[in-house]
Amino acid sequence: MNGTLVVFRREFAAYFSTPLAYVFLAFFLVLTGLYQWAFMGFYQADQASLQALFSGLPWLFLALIPALGMRLWSEERRSGTMELLLTLPISVPQAVLGKFLAAWAFVGVALLLLTSEWATVAYLGDPDHGVILAGFVGAFLMAGSYLAFAALISALTKNQVLAFVVTLVMLLVNLTIGFPGVADWLGGVLPAFLHQTIKDTSFLVRFDAISRGVLDLRDILFFLSSVALCLFANAAVVDLRKGA
Repeated sequence: MNGTLVVFRREFAAYFSTPLAYVFLAFFLVLTGLYQWAFMGFYQADQASLQALFSGLPWLFLALIPALGMRLWSEERRSGTMELLLTLPISVPQAVLGKFLAAWAFVGVALLLLTSEWATVAYLGDPDHGVILAGFVGAFLMAGSYLAFAALISALTKNQVLAFVVTLVMLLVNLTIGFPGVADWLGGVLPAFLHQTIKDTSFLVRFDAISRGVLDLRDILFFLSSVALCLFANAAVVDLRKGA
């Protein structure tokens, strides 16, 4: 655990050592602000709620997380610092977990900044705070699943651009299969069991229930297990390629 903490501190501090982190955060806040207050017609809806924001987060995360995750291991391999990192008295799983937790914490900072939207909505009306809290919990879990997958793809290639594109496309496909219109179409061409299985793997479907205030243990376990599975595969890939 000490090794994980060492890597976490190193990686998390590195995010804020350059202006890039602040550009990411500013871009994310502007994007979510425009989506909540302009594109989704908050004032026209006349409802004190962040449901519009939460409905867009699975798609808005596509602008942040693939770019954040592409450098996790691709940059280490390209620059040759992976070998240096793994010569420290830490195990591969500790290194993988530490880098992932640092990136997840960075996204947590972005979500924490979004609580300003919560405060604004609370000032303008009387929202259901339990639903909003559940939405933030779900968003954090979903972001962890995005990041774990992005880290796995990053470990598979030295090319950051390729890691970004593959992550973006795969996450987009995952979200699309849970989109109502696409899900209905799949239901018409696939056997019921296969259709339900595919639909249940969509982050969009899992997050939608949580964002409406339904904290189902099955949805929480889905996100946590997807994180665990991707990190396990990530560690296996790094261990296999650390000398490559």
